[in-house]
Amino acid sequence: MPFTPFHFGPGACLALPLKERLDLPVFLLSNLAIDLEPLAVISFGLKYPLHGYAHTLLFGSLVGIGWAALAFAGRRHLRRLMNRLRLPYRPDFRIMAISALLGAWFHVLLDAPLYSDIRPFYPLTANPLHGKISGGAVYLVCLLAFIPAAVLYLQAAGGKRAENDRAGLVKKE
Repeated sequence: MPFTPFHFGPGACLALPLKERLDLPVFLLSNLAIDLEPLAVISFGLKYPLHGYAHTLLFGSLVGIGWAALAFAGRRHLRRLMNRLRLPYRPDFRIMAISALLGAWFHVLLDAPLYSDIRPFYPLTANPLHGKISGGAVYLVCLLAFIPAAVLYLQAAGGKRAENDRAGLVKKE
């Protein structure tokens, strides 16, 4: 997708109901990490496919695990962010790693129907998902997904700041 934020609507629709089993910020930001590859290609004028190795399930997994390690190191900042968003947050590396993998794979599979240069099942060269769903339909679903995502967020955020404070999850500064 030309703009990574399009991934956040469907991603939030999936991750918010599963917030007890998934690490929400790690899942969502793993989607963002995958698009660092095309950003680098565009920014530096690289002679490299716009959607290269990071847009495969195999190498996307490496991006996801790398992001999980970074997120675990910065978990204190994620906890603060989640508290500001009024969402409970208890980081656990295993859950972070699973969430990062699923987020990366979600991104690859969401982009695969749109772009012929994506090879989701690398080392296989074919993209059997390309063209199965029209680009317009994918963009529309992604855009409309922000509506239920907002509703899910508002439901999840109700009264959670105090819960985080009582549980000792927020460090007083």
